[in-house]
Amino acid sequence: MPWEKQFRTDEALSKAMHAFWARGYDATSMQDLVASMGINRASIYATFGDKRSLFIKALRSYDEHHRAAFLERLRQQHPGKAAIVKAFDEVIASALKTGSRDGCLLVNTALELSPHDDAIADIVSAGLHQVETFFRDMIKAGQALGEIRVSVDAEQTAQALLSLFIGLRVLTRSRPEKTLFKSIARQAEAMLA
Repeated sequence: MPWEKQFRTDEALSKAMHAFWARGYDATSMQDLVASMGINRASIYATFGDKRSLFIKALRSYDEHHRAAFLERLRQQHPGKAAIVKAFDEVIASALKTGSRDGCLLVNTALELSPHDDAIADIVSAGLHQVETFFRDMIKAGQALGEIRVSVDAEQTAQALLSLFIGLRVLTRSRPEKTLFKSIARQAEAMLA
């Protein structure tokens, strides 16, 4: 009788993603993954490959279901400047409400693995580039709506906003302080005046 999977691949991948997100790549052992995913080691290898392959799949899943979905929701619900402000506000509200220090898996990975793994660096770079593109597009939309001065350089301001956003995501892990978060959000909003 042929072997059949006794688990849903997407659920197992989500559990792996959360394990990596909480601990980081290096600190997550195969035994941690077995425990988190609720499947045996052989099934992990047979379905996802080695730890690095599983991590890459988990990172891509995070990028699609968290980063991309978050930005698309903001793009659909808020025009221009409001979408940018809401991006910062939602990250702050989530960090303060839940007290979670998980941060953003893309940013965490940028710090931990990107300098050492070109394939992973490419995934991180593409995701962060999409955040920058979101900011640029929303600046241009805000300019078209008359809520952001046309003299604001959309490219340079989007890059500066990306830097503030990454800094915010890092600080949600290391210094979860409301006044610090709010100062970053105010600075972001001031760039759009």
